[in-house]
Amino acid sequence: MIALTFLASGATAHPAIDAFTAFCFKAGQTPDVARANMEGLTGAPLPFALSFWDKTLAPAPETPAHAERRCEVSFEGDHTATAVNVVRAKMASPPVFGTPIPLPAPYAPEAGTTMIEGRELLRKRVAVVHIGTRGTRTFIAVDRLPAGMGVTDG
Repeated sequence: MIALTFLASGATAHPAIDAFTAFCFKAGQTPDVARANMEGLTGAPLPFALSFWDKTLAPAPETPAHAERRCEVSFEGDHTATAVNVVRAKMASPPVFGTPIPLPAPYAPEAGTTMIEGRELLRKRVAVVHIGTRGTRTFIAVDRLPAGMGVTDG
């Protein structure tokens, strides 16, 4: 509820959370474009770590076969409660970010997970949103799976 108040008032939640919700759900970005977009919002250099790739736009060697696109931010401190509130609000805002589905393989909560959720998107696509802590850092990630992978019949 507090995070929704922050959003309504125009205040920022955290630069990494704001950048994630502004750009990580947008397709069609190369790593350079995603970084430039986020730097335009938060300033350069980014005040958080960014991992971004999209195999549909450029080769991404040494990335997992089960995901064709990933956007992840990580930053110091435990900001998971705010991140969950802000990300859930973003996913519920038009255009709504998919429909919740059972978590597809090989995804599973890891130590420190606060939220992990599968979402069925348009055109037989699935995304997995994952928020938690690793050590002393908060991470927020979204993976998009290849077409048809993780889609439930039902």
